[in-house]
Amino acid sequence: MSVYSHVLVAVDLSEDSPAVSRRGHDLAARCDAKLSFVHVVEFIPVDPAGEALLPPPVDLEGELVQGARHRLDALCDSLGLKSAPRRVEVGNIKVEILRVAVEEQADLLVLGSHGRHGLALLLGSTEKSLLHKAPCDVLAVRLN
Repeated sequence: MSVYSHVLVAVDLSEDSPAVSRRGHDLAARCDAKLSFVHVVEFIPVDPAGEALLPPPVDLEGELVQGARHRLDALCDSLGLKSAPRRVEVGNIKVEILRVAVEEQADLLVLGSHGRHGLALLLGSTEKSLLHKAPCDVLAVRLN
């Protein structure tokens, strides 16, 4: 087994994020590796036809990013990782996580994985896509 030098933990900021983060932290500590975090805000633009129903300029994307930054900071702080580098990106979840893994030269990507049954097994998932396209090893932490 190779020794990792940079562990990148991708979190969705759900209730499962602490478990995924702890697993990444444990592996990084065992390998004396850099540990960093990424969260992606997948912004879905408002239909221009519905724009008239919104109050004048609302920076919805900015508010989503700011909220995500606060939640990611709180997650890292709760795990005693106040100085761990973290990024909040906006865009397609799969594309952005892969881009950050390349930019950060991560050699291990840690993410959560939910068990899938029936039709969900046949449909593409974020985890499956990242597993096959990541430029590095991927650890999928089994979640309920």
